[in-house]
Amino acid sequence: MSELSILAIAIGGAFGSVSRFIVAREMGRLLGSFLPYGTLVVNVLGSLALGWLATVFLDRPEINVALRLGIAVGFLGAFTTFSTFSFESVQLLLNGAVWRAALNVAVNTVVCLSMCYLGIQLARLG
Repeated sequence: MSELSILAIAIGGAFGSVSRFIVAREMGRLLGSFLPYGTLVVNVLGSLALGWLATVFLDRPEINVALRLGIAVGFLGAFTTFSTFSFESVQLLLNGAVWRAALNVAVNTVVCLSMCYLGIQLARLG
């Protein structure tokens, strides 16, 4: 891996993590704390974006490898939050909110897989 690719991942990761923080904070303000909505929103958006981008990137080898890695690995890797999703779900369980934990897992899984599929289909249209 080239130094340019590593730099692109680092820059993308910086922007992705800050974007995740802002989106998660604002979703909490807008929607409350019944579920960890911020994590859900970033995972949904990240799933859609990665499905779309990966499909576009696969069909367009002329796109610079560093750019691909910077967006897919750097930005989206830092923007989406599976580890946070896991921790928040376990915290709900530990706090006795079993049905909220199950709802959180179900909604994140179904919606994020659906968004990834939608992203792939949208990329194939264009």
